[in-house]
Amino acid sequence: MSNGETIIECRNLTKMYRMGGQEIYALRDMDLDIYRGEYLSVMGPSGSGKSTLFNMIGALDKPTAGTVRISGVDLTKQGSLELAYIRNRHIGYIFQAFNLIPSLTALRNVMLPLLFSGMETHDAQQRATDVLTEVGLSDRLHHRPDELSGGQQQRVAIARGLSMEPAIMLADEPTANLDLHTGEDIINSLRTLCDNHGVTIITATHDHKMLDKSDRILWIKDGQRDRLENRADIDIRVGKVE
Repeated sequence: MSNGETIIECRNLTKMYRMGGQEIYALRDMDLDIYRGEYLSVMGPSGSGKSTLFNMIGALDKPTAGTVRISGVDLTKQGSLELAYIRNRHIGYIFQAFNLIPSLTALRNVMLPLLFSGMETHDAQQRATDVLTEVGLSDRLHHRPDELSGGQQQRVAIARGLSMEPAIMLADEPTANLDLHTGEDIINSLRTLCDNHGVTIITATHDHKMLDKSDRILWIKDGQRDRLENRADIDIRVGKVE
């Protein structure tokens, strides 16, 4: 749960592309404060700017104008090495398509970013084992992705994102490829990360069950902030999965 401290600050955030002689705005003058330890869901139709916002916050792309600050650090003023360090040390990513390496076991998939960061093999193996156990996969450490269900693969992806103990976790439609039961389990896992570890969860979603677990919901339309609402102020009714 958020303690009210701002961890991400976006001001006049704008991303513009030129196509021929036309200017296309993926984001326009976005102002947004995201709090440490909160669970924020981002809603909007395809092409509304959700992925672009994720890329800006995740230090994967730079804006055309405006600023993004994480813990006071202005990402727009950092070089490629500094941005790589921020991505590796402070931000975890969970992708809709899981993005696991098919030839590696669950354990090795989670170990990989730890090894890239310079961690010793024994320590990386122990850390990867711990986070996989935390997400309920202690009995699947040595299984490759093709030997795991969709939900188990997404749990590996969550463990990989959690392995570096990030302050921020970006989840792009994390339940889109999962059945209802499995999707609900993944949502609960993300909520637990937020509550137990103080990780700031930011997720792009169309899943109303995920909205129900959120602290706040940001609605984006045509690259602009449409509205930002507290979960407690919205009437969301989610039925049970039988």
